[in-house]
Amino acid sequence: MFTGIVTDIGSIERLEDRGDLRARIRCAYPAETIAIGASIACDGVCLTVVDRGRAPEGAWFEVDVSAETVARTNIRAGRAAWTRGTRINLERALRVGDELGGHIVAGHVDGLAEVVAVRPEGDSTRVTFRAPAALARFVATKGSIALNGASLTVNEVDGAEFGVNFIPHTMSHTTWGDVAVGDLANLEIDTIARYVARLGECDAA
Repeated sequence: MFTGIVTDIGSIERLEDRGDLRARIRCAYPAETIAIGASIACDGVCLTVVDRGRAPEGAWFEVDVSAETVARTNIRAGRAAWTRGTRINLERALRVGDELGGHIVAGHVDGLAEVVAVRPEGDSTRVTFRAPAALARFVATKGSIALNGASLTVNEVDGAEFGVNFIPHTMSHTTWGDVAVGDLANLEIDTIARYVARLGECDAA
């Protein structure tokens, strides 16, 4: 479980197809604190650490990415596709006693949201996304949403499109500072919205 509060920006150091995709990710976390089997959200995708170590350039950890995960995420899609040097948002799993600063995030990507507009708004940046049709009904004004692992607040909704306001801190402490029209973002809908919608379906039945 995660909170959507990004704690590091990692970079892809190596990719290797082994049936599943093996990725080595450079990070700022001390190598000795990364446990084998630990969960780390990588651009919003919950992945399991299978190896870790330290090199002169710094700490790294490795994860295996299944074909199912690749198919549902931006790991091989669009400008954000992982290649050597790609920067990704990282968050370590929530521990008992940690502050829940964002919202409950599972690290299970529901689909890809496309960036359709980017414009300055005061010191902030307003980004408009288009959600997949099947997920649009879960996106609500002033509700929470996770995009590339960052917990964000929806400002407005217009059909399948929704807007998010990025403050300067978020732009500088996550990969969202690199956003451009046409990007595909890993989208995870709010768990509460998912269950409310499911309860509504059950009541209607």
